[in-house]
Amino acid sequence: MTDDIGPDTSTPEGRSMIRKATAASAMGNMTEWFDYGVYSVAVTYITLHFFPGEYGRILTLATLALSFVVRPLGGLVWGPLGDRMGRKAVLTMTILMMSGATFLIGVLPTFQSVGLLAPILLVLLRMVQGFSTGGEYGGAATFMAEYAPDKKRGFFGSFLEFGTLGGFALGAAVMLVFQLLLPEEAMNAWGWRVPFMMALPMGLVGLYLRSKLEDTPVFQELEERGEVEESNSMKALITQYWRPMLIMFGLVACLNMVNYTLLSYMPTYLESQLGLDSNLSLIVIIVGEVAMMAVIPFAGRLSDKVGRKPMWLTSVVGLFIFALPMFWLMGQNFGLAIVGFAVLGLLYIPQLATITATFPAMFPSQVRFAGFAITYNVATALLGGTAAMVNEAVIESTGFVLFPAVYMMIAAVFGVIAVKFMTETAGASLRGTDIPDSHDTGILADEVS
Repeated sequence: MTDDIGPDTSTPEGRSMIRKATAASAMGNMTEWFDYGVYSVAVTYITLHFFPGEYGRILTLATLALSFVVRPLGGLVWGPLGDRMGRKAVLTMTILMMSGATFLIGVLPTFQSVGLLAPILLVLLRMVQGFSTGGEYGGAATFMAEYAPDKKRGFFGSFLEFGTLGGFALGAAVMLVFQLLLPEEAMNAWGWRVPFMMALPMGLVGLYLRSKLEDTPVFQELEERGEVEESNSMKALITQYWRPMLIMFGLVACLNMVNYTLLSYMPTYLESQLGLDSNLSLIVIIVGEVAMMAVIPFAGRLSDKVGRKPMWLTSVVGLFIFALPMFWLMGQNFGLAIVGFAVLGLLYIPQLATITATFPAMFPSQVRFAGFAITYNVATALLGGTAAMVNEAVIESTGFVLFPAVYMMIAAVFGVIAVKFMTETAGASLRGTDIPDSHDTGILADEVS
């Protein structure tokens, strides 16, 4: 069972279908990370309106971290549902919940008008957003991976992370435009709300794109073979696939400790710790993220040729070596801040570009959604979503402004260990009920033959 069953990219119809699947996956992911991008940049406004007081900034970042606490619950619920009901059904529900929760943050009353009810409502909406994200990301990655041709999974899958960076960059860009166009009083009063409200139409566009596609060819084949029912056993997932779950946990810990330090926390870091003007700090982020977006498809394509493991190893070793000097460089001036951020961002790309190709391929199709969603979200909740809060708290208590670099170096150590034990899956078929392996149907099998 080695032949692709997805769209035939040699035909116009096949190319059209794979483009639609890519757009449908990436749009939901873009909406998800647009929320995080806006929230990360709006920390000052959210603190002012929901957490006034001495520890307001920490509480605002803690609220962001809290949304990650419920992500594993979302993975536990949505993951098995996605393996039983199908990828498309779950993605329809998660994108509506996710975009709706973000929209409602934009219309919340403030602490000044309703007291403690305001931060309580904010926390609840962040939890809804986190719960839905617990199924959205794993589902979108699984959906994209199962639609993509085996030998081009890295290339097509990279566009899901193109959506990630696009969401972050768009969120920062929208906030920057509003800050430049509106007087400070208007921005404080209502301008900060509009970007949150934009998430709803973005989500509806993603929903429309997904409605035009059938479920993935891999899942449809699983249904036809009568093997879907097995996916309902959580016990089987944990007892039979604990090894790939453990390896993936290490990879995700590395990935998201870097991700949320570099992308989510960076606007706060540049402004509050390095004293960079808020608009200039956003320009640093936007320039760096656009550079990353330009490179990411090429990195995804390269992983199809050389494998996922060499890409990951290059990234984690590079980040370990360059984290401290680049964070020091960012503290010197605006121009060097762009250089430092861009270097770290480009070193991070070999990980980010291959997520969709790497993680779904670590599990067989009957437990793929659940295995991905549960493992990814537990690791992210523990060691990713807390990154901004931990970095800020350590800097505030010690005055050591280079701590984020140390945090990323610790992440790289997790990554090196996990990469040592991961199985190469580049080019391997995702069909069937066995764990994919490049020695069987991928690039390593091609070398042997």
